[in-house]
Amino acid sequence: MWIVGFLLVLGPLVTLHELGHYLVGRFFGVKADAFSIGFGKEIAGFTDKRGTRWKLSALPLGGYVQFAGDMNPASEPSPEWLALPEEERQKTFPAQPLWQKALIVAAGPFTNFLIAIAILATFNLVYGKLEIPPVIAAVSENSAAAEAGLREGDRIVSADGAPIENFEALRNLVVPNPGSNLSLEVERDGETLNFDFTIPMIVERDRFGNEFRIGRLGVASPSGEVVPVGPLESVGLATVQTAGIMKMMVNGVWQIISGRRPVSELGGPIKIAKYSGEQLSLGWHQFVSFVALISINLAFINILPIPVLDGGHLAFYAAEAVRRKPVGQRGQEWAFRTGMAFVLALMLFVTINDIISLPIFGS
Repeated sequence: MWIVGFLLVLGPLVTLHELGHYLVGRFFGVKADAFSIGFGKEIAGFTDKRGTRWKLSALPLGGYVQFAGDMNPASEPSPEWLALPEEERQKTFPAQPLWQKALIVAAGPFTNFLIAIAILATFNLVYGKLEIPPVIAAVSENSAAAEAGLREGDRIVSADGAPIENFEALRNLVVPNPGSNLSLEVERDGETLNFDFTIPMIVERDRFGNEFRIGRLGVASPSGEVVPVGPLESVGLATVQTAGIMKMMVNGVWQIISGRRPVSELGGPIKIAKYSGEQLSLGWHQFVSFVALISINLAFINILPIPVLDGGHLAFYAAEAVRRKPVGQRGQEWAFRTGMAFVLALMLFVTINDIISLPIFGS
């Protein structure tokens, strides 16, 4: 199940990510020399009539599109490139205007965002949206909410000064932020009250034994109402949901960097495979929801301004736009080497982290 789930998650997502690069490049007339799913030695492939080599490679941890002329990190003309006939040179990546190169690079992460939005929009359209008023239906004994004095029937007006229109908004503030301070404005019997909290952290385990550190105040919501949504509203709602998940990811990374969460929560390919198999065993709805989450995760990772990632290329293009000339070849080469070393070190770390967390080690 792990292997099947892993291939069903990363295979399509990586293919569509690279297809985003390829299609935008092709739209601008750039020739692609190779389109690879995976890295390393080619297992199988074919060459199409445009001269693009489509191939499946041995290491299934990503993929790439190699555009014509895209060999130099600094995109500086080489003697071989300058020797090309003008017509051929115009089909290479370095010959394109800066804005076109930026769009080609950004198309991969953008495609991953579109995949997530499409999945979530489909769920919204099929199942509708659940509207739960921000009213406390019950308060758990000995909880942070009970100790602070919150009561059944209290209506949450705002949290940290931001209006709370539904219970889901409160949950999204509390669950991902254990240990954070939270100020609630509550309406009770026509009176406005204020409560200050430090969100307690609890450790939950799912049926597979995976641990999750979450915040919990100890309040329950009333039963909500499922409201149908139309096609346009479903897309708008999915876009908001995708942005919310992205925000939680950024928040989670910052919590790990600042020491509020353990680095053991970082995951790599093995953990993705484990979760993929587990979600697949729960059914297609849970599995496709997980695919949307991983698609957002891939987009988030790729837009980080780290050389060798899409975000690193975009950062160099932004610098070039400001400076009106490219960053020097030597500087870019050192940046790409450093970025590659960082990415490989991170991959090694999260892989060791994943292995240690496996059940065979008693974790």
